Amino acid sequence: MSKDRLILRTIRREPTERRPLWIMRQAGRYLPEYRKLRETYSFKALSQSPELSTEVTLLPLERYPLDAAIVFADIMSPLPALGIEFDFDPGPVVANPIRNQKDVDLLIPPDPDKLASEVITTLHQTRSAISEDIALLGFCGAPWTLAAYLVEGRGVKDFPTLRAFAAAQPDALDSLLKKLSDAMATYLINQASAGADAVQIFDSWAGILSLHDWERLIRPHLHSLLQKVGDAGIPRILFLQNAPHLVDAYASLPAEVLAVDWRIDLADAQKRYANHAMQGNIDPAILLHGAAPTKIAAKKLLQRVNPIGHIVNLGHGILPKTPLESVEALVDVVHNETQE
Repeated sequence: MSKDRLILRTIRREPTERRPLWIMRQAGRYLPEYRKLRETYSFKALSQSPELSTEVTLLPLERYPLDAAIVFADIMSPLPALGIEFDFDPGPVVANPIRNQKDVDLLIPPDPDKLASEVITTLHQTRSAISEDIALLGFCGAPWTLAAYLVEGRGVKDFPTLRAFAAAQPDALDSLLKKLSDAMATYLINQASAGADAVQIFDSWAGILSLHDWERLIRPHLHSLLQKVGDAGIPRILFLQNAPHLVDAYASLPAEVLAVDWRIDLADAQKRYANHAMQGNIDPAILLHGAAPTKIAAKKLLQRVNPIGHIVNLGHGILPKTPLESVEALVDVVHNETQE
């Protein structure tokens, strides 16, 4: 790992020549090259092939001078090692959703070498293919977000089956979250060993719980995951989605970077959580309308947010219908900030 890469210096909150930029879901459906691949391969086929995943991971870097590659995979990728079968339609669909403690007990203690070995190979291949100054990012789903799919069976609004399970069977949920936390810690450590400079933990469904329930049910497991990864010396980016009531709680967890969606005032968060680097947080919908509004939003963000410790990104994944010129405009604003 080169500690001189721009994102790593920003994570350490060191002064830098400019802010780093990468984009959540940057290797995805807005790229014509990706859509061309999808004419031949399913999402599952792409994500299960190290050669194809490496190709997709590299696609955005061939178009734009981004400061990081993030490995092309899915948050569900490591779960077959636990004995979980799933497909995509278009999001994850679990063959046998977890309904009780017995189902939790049937999960296989994963062999560390079988936790998405294709993702590990992709990381190795990507690190060999990208330039020395570009960072490589790994990621995983947070235990609660993974549990959402495993219990509900698929993504649905507000995950009512999951919330009922948490209320009726808290011990079973606790057991499930512990298994997921342990597995994801190992998975992220494996990713760092394969070349990832930093890792992002996605908690996409954090916001469906109250603060009280989150503290009681989720905090111990998310803290454990983050602590194990931190003990291994790996920089951690913690992303939460649609959870303004939980930002204070997440900021108290052990992670170097707090990444938030567009609902959060990033300048205010930066002042409140001064010991964190911050990531984000332009509304992805703004990019749908082209270069002009994208430039305005990017300039406003840069004007309001201190450059020290700020990784520029969107507040969630880039949307499929985003024009390429919007990404070009975002890159242009970030790269030319010091010249304005």
